[in-house]
Amino acid sequence: MKAKVNDLKPFDLVRPYLIENRVKIGIGLICLMIVDILQTAIPRIIKWSIDDLTTLSIDSQGLLKYGAYLVSIAFLMLIFRYLWRHLLIGWSRNVEEGLRNRLFSHIQTLSAGYYDKTRTGDLMAHATNDVNHVRMATGMGIVALTDAVFLGSASIALMLYINVRLTILVMIPTPFIIFGTRFLGKHMHARYKTVQAAFSDLTENAREHFAGIRIIQAFGREEYAISDFEKNSQAYIRKRMRLVAITGSFFPMMLFFSNIGLAIVLYAGGRQTIFMKITPGDFVAFISYLGLLTWPMMALGWVTNLIQRGKASLERIAFILNTRPEIKNIPDAKPISGFYDSIILKNVSFSYESGTDSSVSAPVLSEIDLEIKSGMTLGIVGPPGSGKTSLIGLIPRLYDVSSGRIIIDGTDIGKLALSDLRALISFVPQEPFLFAGTIRENIVLQSPVEDNADNADNADGNQPLKSKLEFETDLKLVKALKDADLHDTIEKFPNGLDTAVGEKGVILSGGQKQRIAIARAFYSNSAILVLDDPVSQVDIKTGNRIISAIRSYAEKRTVIIVSHRLSALSFADQIITLDKGRITESGEHIELMKTGGYYSKIFDMQEIQEAFHAY
Repeated sequence: MKAKVNDLKPFDLVRPYLIENRVKIGIGLICLMIVDILQTAIPRIIKWSIDDLTTLSIDSQGLLKYGAYLVSIAFLMLIFRYLWRHLLIGWSRNVEEGLRNRLFSHIQTLSAGYYDKTRTGDLMAHATNDVNHVRMATGMGIVALTDAVFLGSASIALMLYINVRLTILVMIPTPFIIFGTRFLGKHMHARYKTVQAAFSDLTENAREHFAGIRIIQAFGREEYAISDFEKNSQAYIRKRMRLVAITGSFFPMMLFFSNIGLAIVLYAGGRQTIFMKITPGDFVAFISYLGLLTWPMMALGWVTNLIQRGKASLERIAFILNTRPEIKNIPDAKPISGFYDSIILKNVSFSYESGTDSSVSAPVLSEIDLEIKSGMTLGIVGPPGSGKTSLIGLIPRLYDVSSGRIIIDGTDIGKLALSDLRALISFVPQEPFLFAGTIRENIVLQSPVEDNADNADNADGNQPLKSKLEFETDLKLVKALKDADLHDTIEKFPNGLDTAVGEKGVILSGGQKQRIAIARAFYSNSAILVLDDPVSQVDIKTGNRIISAIRSYAEKRTVIIVSHRLSALSFADQIITLDKGRITESGEHIELMKTGGYYSKIFDMQEIQEAFHAY
């Protein structure tokens, strides 16, 4: 199923922050323009002092007065420059924070199918590099644009005040600057998009090699990894240098034409000074204003650079934000607070999208008809690739069915509130995933809460007393640990539940990670417990203890177990065998053992293996 796309425009992402901070931006721009006005006052003071010195009509006290003017202007510029930087650059930081949070929040809503086709490195590049480019465009971009317009206009006006003819001569290079800016700007946008795509590739390559560093070292593939990364790095540099060929032309071009203007001033202005058409002070002031005009001319190129880069980044971010989750609530989604009757699968078929395009792969599941009563335990077995994991992923709507219906308590799950539906289900995936926090955080799925300052100190005056809720939470956690056969193991760790597990639980064994995932499901204590091969990474004795705990949970809730270890689900009320996406066997353990099919053959084989290992 293809994700739907909205028509959100790139500027729509910035507009809300612009409206919300319009007062701050307005004050910041006023402060920036005050600084520009103060800058234009400095050449006038220099003109007065030089003219007075030339005519020998000034004394030390007069020079001191002009110096005091300059110091006062510098002090005012310091204040207003701080204010505009605080307001305008601060606004751009607000845009950065808001845009990054919005992007992250939106990515959380996208369906599992989106991540099947999207690389993590791309998303990381969007959340870092692209957001940073938008910040620069909205912060320094608006500053450079204001300077280019306001300071540039003020400088030209004051130059015209000094001498119109000389100003016209100085402006001769201006059409070439405008033409060059437009010409280079056309090529800049496309090359920025190419560079940012290459940065995404480089980020993904680095992430993948860092994540797989243990495999790389175990197989001695360090040289290959370095070579592969260097190829991506070189590709990025090649595209970056193609961009530099454009962006690097801006500032040299601006300086070139600015120096042409300076040469014109030295010749034409010098002649007018010699013939006393302008005073020496006017000549120096004119050169000073030309120097002030150099920055707006350079800012014109820089702002074009920033805006093109920011625009390319906004388009990339907008593309993600325009992507709508395939799985979401319908407008009148029905709330559900519990599971009371049954889960019914009617003629369910399912296919994944193939690769990065929208084509559909061969069916993973075909014509599944199944009823799971409340309080029932369902076992699912079958050879690898038979569709077991796909089947249980449809119940919490990690994916939507391609055809058919799944009904819970008489309502199609597509019409149920998604958060309510998933709150009914505790899920243990086939590959347990742990966050780089503590064991406690990975089980309760939240960071530790700050101690309540209102609690009184205990008798020793050291620890605050635990609230009733905290005490009950601890009991609940201990029970989950014991049921997952993890309590004694964690007690051996120096920091117990507060042991940091590292990235993806690197300090733990596969079995320990799997048991933490099981404890997480037990702790959530939902009405439906879905376990995908829950004892695949533990030994037989540990697995049997976990299965005993699962059986005790099955007395009070609905349990769905996928397992390659058939003894783990022999107690189930119903067991189905999947093969090539279809149900080929269904019944209780005793019934299936009599059929001589897949289940009975694999069960007998595994029973012999377990007896051998026990011996």
